[in-house]
Amino acid sequence: MRAFKLVFHPERCKGCELCKSVCPKGVIGMSHQVNLKGYHPACALEEEKCIGCQSCALMCPDGAIEIYLKEEGDQ
Repeated sequence: MRAFKLVFHPERCKGCELCKSVCPKGVIGMSHQVNLKGYHPACALEEEKCIGCQSCALMCPDGAIEIYLKEEGDQ
């Protein structure tokens, strides 16, 4: 089974939750912490459930999410 690494750039996120709304597996949530702009940025709730569809990254208007296929040995 493939595993994916989600990379969030919290400083770019404005907390619009568009990424959260399109995730078919409910992987994305909003952080309890705020970024420098005062927004609750997106974060992974259960990264291991990610299917790598990239819907969240494509939906994000600020380019705050990247998804990579984990290589063997990656954490």
